[in-house]
Amino acid sequence: MWITRQNSTNMDRKAKQNTGLLSKQLFKVAKFLTVTVISSLTLLTIVALIPRQIINYPKSKCHIKICVANTGIHTNIILPIKNNILDWHNYLSIQSIGIDNSSDYEYLSFGWGDRDFYLSTPNLVDFRLTTTFKALFLPTPSVMYIKGYQSLPTDNGVKCIKLNEQDYLRLAGFIQAAFETDKNGEVIRIANGHTENAGFYKAIGSYSILRNCNSWTGEALRQANINTPIWDGLSVAIMFHLRNSCE
Repeated sequence: MWITRQNSTNMDRKAKQNTGLLSKQLFKVAKFLTVTVISSLTLLTIVALIPRQIINYPKSKCHIKICVANTGIHTNIILPIKNNILDWHNYLSIQSIGIDNSSDYEYLSFGWGDRDFYLSTPNLVDFRLTTTFKALFLPTPSVMYIKGYQSLPTDNGVKCIKLNEQDYLRLAGFIQAAFETDKNGEVIRIANGHTENAGFYKAIGSYSILRNCNSWTGEALRQANINTPIWDGLSVAIMFHLRNSCE
């Protein structure tokens, strides 16, 4: 009887020791993960605040206005539909962009991103973790989002700057190259947009945690020698650094 009780006591002592050891290990893991997350967020915040170009050399002959719109999640680049060097009517069927069948737009906005996420998440209120996880960690097709405007939007999420002709053509060329085209070289519309003046088109490239919709905007802006943050994964970072570099 005494031996049985002693064995039971030893077993209880070992169980407590194992439980204590497990708790310590779990605490170490939790501490490591917490430090890693905080350090990563701190690093991303720092590089989001640092511009790629410390010095902006002023340029001349900047008469083409472009804008960037921030929806809270996505950033879209807004360009004039027609000027003396480029006419988007020659590249897109303007009347087919939205279900309003309008052809009198003065401006077009362009955005690139994960197809499922872009189609189902027009605003922050539509944010879903499952869609976000798939977009960030699984290989998914991309999409171009086009929206037409009769006049420039004037809400607080829009910021405009001016470019010269060379920088504008490089920016427009980058956007055109992002579309997937059919055998006839035509862009491929796949869905209606979130508003009646918008539509979704097949795009080239793969969306990931390392290259999201705002990263694409940053790449596009850099084609036009526009300053962007070192890490351009957040829309607020893109907007924070958007400045005129013209005289």
